[in-house]
Amino acid sequence: MHCVSSKHAVMMVSFCQGALLLSLAAAMAVYADMKVDCGPDFVTLMWTESRPQADTSLLRLGSCFPTSFSAGEAYFYVDLTDCNFRILVTGDVLLYSNDLTYVASDDSYNLAFTHPVVCAYERPKDWYSSQQIYDPVFKTYGLGDLQFTIGLMNDDFSGPAEFTSYPLGSIIPIMASVVQKTHQPLLLLLEECVAATTPELHPESTMYPIISNKGCLLESVSSQSKFEPRQKSSEMRLSLQTFKFAMGEEVFIHCKLLAWDPNGLDGTKKACHFVKGHGWELLDDLAQSNLCDCCESKCKSRRQRSVASEKHGMVQKAVIGPFTITDVNS
Repeated sequence: MHCVSSKHAVMMVSFCQGALLLSLAAAMAVYADMKVDCGPDFVTLMWTESRPQADTSLLRLGSCFPTSFSAGEAYFYVDLTDCNFRILVTGDVLLYSNDLTYVASDDSYNLAFTHPVVCAYERPKDWYSSQQIYDPVFKTYGLGDLQFTIGLMNDDFSGPAEFTSYPLGSIIPIMASVVQKTHQPLLLLLEECVAATTPELHPESTMYPIISNKGCLLESVSSQSKFEPRQKSSEMRLSLQTFKFAMGEEVFIHCKLLAWDPNGLDGTKKACHFVKGHGWELLDDLAQSNLCDCCESKCKSRRQRSVASEKHGMVQKAVIGPFTITDVNS
């Protein structure tokens, strides 16, 4: 089964449901220049380019590059757990949505554009137990033409968490990412994170520092908390060991996410964690771990801050939660 939308409706979201497959209804949408096939856990997209001098390598599906491309065509084959697909639950339907964007170069006559991409599935009957994981635990924040996402993940970071209660001493997987759209590739950093018992920070809020001093993971000094190796420069994965704070109460983690020029790392633009037996190490380049020396004192930039330097990236505030930390002895 498939649906066809006319050229005049090319900017509209168009989808239809197909036959039930493994408790999921597949869907297909055909656009004037774009064909989308929605499989049970993957999406394929073929873009046929009719504009002159358009470079199909500049197309992006969410945060993903084309799987292959040629003159006039770009092809994507991606998993629904990749590319920063957004999930919306409406009645008995799961909607996976994303954006196909064209990142125009500065000297191009072709303008940048965005097309919505949507796949609809019948919600599995056993999906109810994890229904609440997408809101409010997993959130997306927009800032200019950057889109930041942060949330609690499952053990292997392949999808959102299926529960929001963690025994003391267990690991909380957290992932943050940024969709860069028209930006040149940026490096995502966690500049600061604190735990609190309120969804908004107030002067009287009780707080527990996790990351401070411009990217130093304080929790790694006394626990098994660590930054995981990067899969993409636009993504950060944090394995955070639960700590004794607000036991049994709702906990929120407030973070500052920084998307920055990957060539602009310094004492205030970094990701450092403490490795037992080695000391502080820089996640992205062990050879520059001296940038982490200030984690025990006060981290400052060695470069003169200027208006021009501020254009190297953007900062976005974000909140994870609520979740609870439980005492295994209670």
